[in-house]
Amino acid sequence: MNLVDSSAWLAYFADEPEGDFFAEAIEETDLLVVPSVCIYEVFKVVLRERGEDAAFSAVAAMHQGTLVDLDAGLAMEAAALGLEEGLAFADSVIYAVAKKHDAILWTQDAHFEGKPSVRFRAKSPRA
Repeated sequence: MNLVDSSAWLAYFADEPEGDFFAEAIEETDLLVVPSVCIYEVFKVVLRERGEDAAFSAVAAMHQGTLVDLDAGLAMEAAALGLEEGLAFADSVIYAVAKKHDAILWTQDAHFEGKPSVRFRAKSPRA
């Protein structure tokens, strides 16, 4: 299983150089799990930067994977993991979903670099 976090989705949708690194995980939809918090984050950024049509298109692409909603049990798992790992809310949920589904986490977030089952690609410096 694969879980692509919000930063990686955004790189992919924006055709950034790192987007190719994440394409395989994104495009293999039968192995893709998508936390609902990623829907929130991606929709918000794309809506702000590219408008409603692009935001809805991005979310439609994300729905090709298996959507994982945040329920009470997952929220408690994420909270405990967040305390243990020093993660903020969204990252705690994303990491908890990855662990629960035995998924590889694909990310550009440096605080995940070096963690087990993580495929990290640093963001390119902006010109």
